[in-house]
Amino acid sequence: MKHCNKNNHLGRISSHRKSMLMNMSNSLIIKKQIITTLSKAKSLKKYIEPIITKSKNNNIQSKRMVFRYLKNKKTVSILFKKNFDILRKRMGGYTRIIKISPRLGDYSKMALIELIGFNKINNNNNNNNK
Repeated sequence: MKHCNKNNHLGRISSHRKSMLMNMSNSLIIKKQIITTLSKAKSLKKYIEPIITKSKNNNIQSKRMVFRYLKNKKTVSILFKKNFDILRKRMGGYTRIIKISPRLGDYSKMALIELIGFNKINNNNNNNNK
């Protein structure tokens, strides 16, 4: 039976899955958006949203807690800088998943996952409307 199996295992062992999600979250924080499969994007959303919530408190303990998940000093310092105040003001829902056309090779569902507030197109439209 499949009771209480909430997380998607993605066909990987736990250590590989954790390192994959860690690397994808580092890339998402640095680049602000990445393209991946839909199932990986959904798993990444469940992984990164609590990390961003923990980064709202700018103290040593929260930095250590975030470093436990990301294991990259550069990414942690980027996450605690001023330009991430856009995400700190939000109550939740820091990421957006947009479905895009399937991959040509194996026709798997693809998605673009991005951090809300860093989209250049939406920010330019909001600035022009003011």
